[in-house]
Amino acid sequence: MSNTDARRWQLRLDTFGRALRQLTIACDQECYSYLELAGLIKTFEFSFELSWKVLKDLLFYEGYDVKAPRPVIRKSFEMDYIDESDCETLLNALNKRNLLSHAYLLDVAQEAETLIKECYHPALQRLHQNLEVRRTP
Repeated sequence: MSNTDARRWQLRLDTFGRALRQLTIACDQECYSYLELAGLIKTFEFSFELSWKVLKDLLFYEGYDVKAPRPVIRKSFEMDYIDESDCETLLNALNKRNLLSHAYLLDVAQEAETLIKECYHPALQRLHQNLEVRRTP
């Protein structure tokens, strides 16, 4: 592991943090037009993508070469980057990606809104906080 590996996961963490701030702004809204709801879902999608990729980069820095999202999330639980509940939530979010691709259906989009606001966003916030603590000075 090199110093560039440490820098890579920390840069990805910064990017994840910026995406998460946008997701927080979107989640704070109470009522959405259809386009705003689609924006919330898309913002969640790229925030989630960055979340598992920063975990992948951190695992690589720590000496683990895990590539796919599901094994990355599971290994992150083993390494105590996330707790069991958030592990299950993130795995659920991974499984729901197909649901989110049908966000053009209003009832599906509304279900996605509930999942994002009540489950996924809080788990991503906790993940970000945990990773910030691990950041090297």
